[in-house]
Amino acid sequence: MTVLFLLVLAAAVAWKVYQLTKAPRDGALRSVTLCLVCAALSYPMAMPGGASGVDTVAGHGTAKLVQNILLLGTVYFLMCFYLFSSADRATSRRRARREAILVLFVAAVLVVSATTVPHDVFAGSFSSADMTITQLAAFYGVAGLYLTYTLGAAGIWTVRYARLSPRPHSTGLWITAIGLLAMAAACAVRAVFVATRWQGGTVSKGLMSAVAMLLVLSILLFVVGVSYSGARSRLSALRVWRQHRRGYLRLEPLWVLLSDRFPETVLASQPTVLETWGVRGVHHLYHRRVVECRDGLVRISPLMGDLTTEELLSMDTAVLANRLRSAAASDVHAPEEAQPVIPLAVPKIDSAGADAAHLIALSDALRAA
Repeated sequence: MTVLFLLVLAAAVAWKVYQLTKAPRDGALRSVTLCLVCAALSYPMAMPGGASGVDTVAGHGTAKLVQNILLLGTVYFLMCFYLFSSADRATSRRRARREAILVLFVAAVLVVSATTVPHDVFAGSFSSADMTITQLAAFYGVAGLYLTYTLGAAGIWTVRYARLSPRPHSTGLWITAIGLLAMAAACAVRAVFVATRWQGGTVSKGLMSAVAMLLVLSILLFVVGVSYSGARSRLSALRVWRQHRRGYLRLEPLWVLLSDRFPETVLASQPTVLETWGVRGVHHLYHRRVVECRDGLVRISPLMGDLTTEELLSMDTAVLANRLRSAAASDVHAPEEAQPVIPLAVPKIDSAGADAAHLIALSDALRAA
């Protein structure tokens, strides 16, 4: 679970940073990127190895303090994301400054609480901490209440946006909303645990473990929801890339036949490795090959014999492929005077996709022959 979460979080951060390089002045995108960066930085602080390393260098309790401050930054920038998404730039900045005052106050409470008690007080985890110490209860309680406030507000906003958005964006928003509301619920329950233990009560370890697991799963849902639309679009683009690359390769028999007979129809030199495997290069090569095949068919159509247009259009693809092979291999040249172009491999549906599919079917027939 930990490795999966780290991989998903790292992928989400990398994707948002890439998007931010394309639109550095986008306030909403910058906010959600900083939100994920803070979340990614805070997670190692919660791991035993990361926490012990920081505490060894800076003293016991430092890792926990830094982790919670990063969590405050995470939810603050999440709040800013919605502020920048719902209003103009000036209004969003004004509201973000007001929210910044609140988060700085909460951070100050955490720093004061952590620095006014012995360092070994923070040596344990949330479940083993002595909440009867007022500073420790304030540390966890105030942070939990602020997280509940921001996550709950963000979850409600996300539900509103999800109801107004079409698919697939609404799917990602619903996943995000569930994650946010689950996080808010987990933080609220933990705040209740803090108050109970501060008053001298006890909470079972099983219940605290269940809430901790809910928190981890809700964070994972949030990250998946934020990245869902982008990942879905990338997968769709990958499918198109694969389809065009396969189409480019399947058109090769027809293209070789026609380009050998009419080399002047070839629009450019041999493609480079980058063009053959690159995202834009594959699309360019595919569409160029379709054009070259279509031009070659136009040039070879007068050499198809005395067949009428109706006979050619009704001809089986395999038979037409054999006719093309014979015409390309013959020494007969088209007359210099203008000749009517005979339509070859014309699809029944007038669209670029149908045209390419018809050419691919003809090329497959040449390969099979």
